[in-house]
Amino acid sequence: MKRQKSFECNEGVLYIVGTPIGNLGDISERAKEILGSVDLVACEDTRHTRKLLSHLEISVSVISYHEHNRFSRLPSLIERLQKGEHIALVSDAGMPGISDPGEELIKEAIHMEIPVIPVPGPNAALSAVVVSGFPVQPFLFLGFLPRNQKKRIKALKQWEKTPATLVCYEAPHRIRAMLKDVLHVMGDRRISIAREMTKKHEEWLRGTVSECIQQIEKDALKGELTVVVEGASLHEKEESESVESWWESLTLSEHVNWHINRGKTKKEAIRITAEERDLPKREVYNDYHRNEM
Repeated sequence: MKRQKSFECNEGVLYIVGTPIGNLGDISERAKEILGSVDLVACEDTRHTRKLLSHLEISVSVISYHEHNRFSRLPSLIERLQKGEHIALVSDAGMPGISDPGEELIKEAIHMEIPVIPVPGPNAALSAVVVSGFPVQPFLFLGFLPRNQKKRIKALKQWEKTPATLVCYEAPHRIRAMLKDVLHVMGDRRISIAREMTKKHEEWLRGTVSECIQQIEKDALKGELTVVVEGASLHEKEESESVESWWESLTLSEHVNWHINRGKTKKEAIRITAEERDLPKREVYNDYHRNEM
């Protein structure tokens, strides 16, 4: 059992600072304050982060911490934190630790009992799912799906029956292949694709998977993409409602007779009709006998 009182820390602190996913106006006042007060900013791309710091008129030391140097760089960052330095971890966009190497540093800092304090900020996955029109509770974030098609299909099959809205990131040059795999594994579900959120060319595609594939084949997408896929339960419910719609124009008696004419006994036809219409069997029985007399 370990207990962290974030605002009673007198030692080194690792701040997890959310930065804009596009529009620099989304930076929070608290994020500015923290970035301007720390001893060091660890980031994915120093050039990208220096532009942000310059925009904020903040002068602070910057060091790279990315996919290719995370394991070699991690010990020195932990050592500096243990010596009492305050370090801000940022990603190129959004909240660190989500689809970037920040996760390992956060985990190690917690293991070494170094205070880790979040400074919330913009996030592409949350923004996309909220504006998708699909249920937000529950939703499942998948990060980036595997680049290899065989592995990607295996990953999609893992979540095929999940009754939750699915959210993932994807690169523009892989989006068409990825959507074709979604169509193959999960069917023609409704999806929402967000492009370049908060930026000048922000765009949303909403429709079925097949419709979005057709649109992309006509006009290729560029920029950062976030894909939201409706969950299995919602998709199956809509498919079920579509299948059931054949009897909507029939009366109860006509519905029962439809099954009788296809070889069912009267008793079986009444039971099936009641199940298909989600009605009490007694109600269907009484209506049928009243109208057939």
